[in-house]
Amino acid sequence: MSEAELLVTVRGLRIEGRSEDRWNEIVHGIDLDLHRGEVLGLIGESGAGKSTIGLACMGFTRDGCRITDGTIEFDGIDLRNISPARRRRILGRRIAYVAQSAAASFNPAHKIIDQHTEGPMIHHVMSVAESRADAIELYRRLRLPDPEHIGFRYPHQVSGGQLQRAMTAMAMSCRPDMIIFDEPTTALDVTTQIEVLAAIRDIVEQYNTAAIYITHDLAVVAQMADRIKVLLRGDEVEEADTRTMLAHPREEYTKSLWAVRTFAPPPKPPAPPTEVPVISVQNVSASYGAAPVLFDVSFDIHKGRTVAVVGESGSGKSTVARCITGLLPPTKGQILHNGTPLPPDYRKRSRDQLRQAQMIYQMADTALNPKVRISEILGRPVQFYTGLRGAERRRRVEALLEQIEMEPSEFYNRFPPELSGGQKQRIGIARALAAEPEFIICDEVTSALDQLVAEGILKLLDRLQRELGLAYMFITHDLATVRSIADEVVVMKNGEVVEAGPKPEMFTPPHHPYTDLLLSSVPEMDPDWLTNLLKQRGVENIGDAASARM
Repeated sequence: MSEAELLVTVRGLRIEGRSEDRWNEIVHGIDLDLHRGEVLGLIGESGAGKSTIGLACMGFTRDGCRITDGTIEFDGIDLRNISPARRRRILGRRIAYVAQSAAASFNPAHKIIDQHTEGPMIHHVMSVAESRADAIELYRRLRLPDPEHIGFRYPHQVSGGQLQRAMTAMAMSCRPDMIIFDEPTTALDVTTQIEVLAAIRDIVEQYNTAAIYITHDLAVVAQMADRIKVLLRGDEVEEADTRTMLAHPREEYTKSLWAVRTFAPPPKPPAPPTEVPVISVQNVSASYGAAPVLFDVSFDIHKGRTVAVVGESGSGKSTVARCITGLLPPTKGQILHNGTPLPPDYRKRSRDQLRQAQMIYQMADTALNPKVRISEILGRPVQFYTGLRGAERRRRVEALLEQIEMEPSEFYNRFPPELSGGQKQRIGIARALAAEPEFIICDEVTSALDQLVAEGILKLLDRLQRELGLAYMFITHDLATVRSIADEVVVMKNGEVVEAGPKPEMFTPPHHPYTDLLLSSVPEMDPDWLTNLLKQRGVENIGDAASARM
């Protein structure tokens, strides 16, 4: 690319983070160039500095961080030395950001489309009517269901994957010169991910937009990035164009990232036919208001076994979990625990019944109160479910920390913002264990984590299951995770179970057509994979992917 097309130049970027009244350098002299129409992939494990560097390219740092040295130029503008008013005119209009956690980014008190139109109005790009019409078109291109009306819902009324796509549309609303994509497809199932990636690529090409694509999913970055920069603990490991990086990584650390996840625990024997399931979902149907969302769903989960529930966003995976926990009473059918029907409404369940079914949530950032110490986060359920107080409660909390491989003396008095993503998720696991349950629902617990950290979480869950005899319902769209940890697989679509069975059978042809679609949609470490797949499915133009029913 010619020098005239250079949009962003970063030189000698140094950033410090504050911890316990001390400042420590977390980004060490990073250089970065980005041209118009180019996508730069930033990859590395948790704590590598990917998001911190991406935000710095906007002239922005999170609370507790500060830029101490270096230059950041955007289209000739020194972002470190402009007034706050001028920076506000640039951010949102010429530079946009797509966050990893849509649930934490939207205002729950306002409708989605009202939040979408705010940017174009403030920056005088479009009128309200024009912005609403454009929002509907973007929703359609990003394959959101019912694009004409979904924007008039509140954030809590759509699925996490749908909300993530709505945020991507909002970032595109002003047609910015640069977009920072911070793990934008983490919450998406593989079929939707393909269409969103295709739509993002089309927007970048159509409007000559520059993009920084932050991800821990190497197969995804292979489809999106022109160049890849590998980071480790705030340092650059290496940088090269995507094809060179994939084919010939120089550094051992990069080669370790390229390695396919190898965790594969030994298979378990099938549950005896006469064994009573820990949880039995029997012919469950459910509705949100007048809208039916589940239709005659049935499956069993036995002691010491993992049932993976997979399907696209909005298929009903999390809704089944809400029915099991009593948060959404079924309109038909029942949930049995060890052969005994559970009251449909959690408020009518005994404390012991509540104790037996716990949840680990997808986004530890939003699941843990940032202003409460770890000792209290774990101590409350310990006291509530076991009655332990004082020194006994403290010993139980310390034992839980040891159980999740976190040193009590180091973490007992910390707050969640002082932990990495993987550490926060381990605290989420410990909080579920605090109730001493028989059954745990794992809701996308590794989707927000890099491969190395995710593998550690899977190994921890497997060890706990074997030691404690836990039954897991594992909600996921990551088929690599399913291959690693599942004993049985339930495939859902549009609120129904379309196929179910032992894992070996589910990954062996012939499949149900929808299962085959899921399996064929898992990205591969080939830069041409997405383009070739779209052609195979009859999508001639990448921009048509979101409107083609795959």
